[in-house]
Amino acid sequence: MKSTGSWYSVREDSGNMINARMRGKFRLDNIQHTNPIAVGDFVDYEIDNEGNGVISKIHDRKNYIIRRSVNLSKKTHIIASNIDRAFLVVTVNNPKTSYGFIDRFLITAEAYHIPATLVFNKMDSYDEEQLEIVEDYKFVYEPLGYKTMEVSAVSGLNLENFKSELKGIITLFSGHSGVGKSTLLNALNPNLTIKTSEVSDFNQKGQHTTTFAEMHEWPFGGFCIDTPGIKEFGLVDMEKEEIQNYFPEIFAKKIECKFDNCIHLNEPKCAVIESVENGEIASSRYESYVGFLDEIQTNPY
Repeated sequence: MKSTGSWYSVREDSGNMINARMRGKFRLDNIQHTNPIAVGDFVDYEIDNEGNGVISKIHDRKNYIIRRSVNLSKKTHIIASNIDRAFLVVTVNNPKTSYGFIDRFLITAEAYHIPATLVFNKMDSYDEEQLEIVEDYKFVYEPLGYKTMEVSAVSGLNLENFKSELKGIITLFSGHSGVGKSTLLNALNPNLTIKTSEVSDFNQKGQHTTTFAEMHEWPFGGFCIDTPGIKEFGLVDMEKEEIQNYFPEIFAKKIECKFDNCIHLNEPKCAVIESVENGEIASSRYESYVGFLDEIQTNPY
């Protein structure tokens, strides 16, 4: 349910919570992750003489979502595992979530087979121009098959509908610091009282209020994993040729390209480039694709 370094909060089937640590042998394995046990993992454990749990086995993961470790570029950090659905909380102001960040999150979710939904928060605070920006985002992402929701943690807009989307499954909440993730979670379950903070007026960026990923149980059924505010996802363990597979609209068009190995940069008779030029593929999505290609070539995993 929670990791705070060397100790873990483990929920038993009965709902009882125990403190547990890893058995020493895990530390000796050649682990490429900074956290060998992640929130969402199913584990076996034993109770020691002091009444604490000792984790002896990590069960195979259905999936997980990952990013590069901030300080150790060759290692990765598993944000969470065994996720049924991922929700990216998006705001168009205070702070603004960019198309590039949304695309980075979505292709990471695609790569790890996690259905993703965009949740536009703070809808109560937007003026007409900002509401049009929300519609622009939806115009880009809804045709690609991504579900979108408009909510407000403050006014309660669509929170009951949101609960029905969360019920009975394990979900991941992510987004930049300041988008109102913690406020939203508190509104959905007032018993949580997760710490929140204001967005800085100086740089329109949120302050980090969540320092570790943590799983919470919903009173209406199911679990939610709250993650730290994430500035960027590193594109981990991807080859440049496979990135196109995680953009549904590029994947659908690539079969029409003249060359089988086309990566849609400057090849002749490229159906993807033609689709960008005629407006079938959003230019923001193509710009993200090109940027991700460049990132992987200049900073390979």
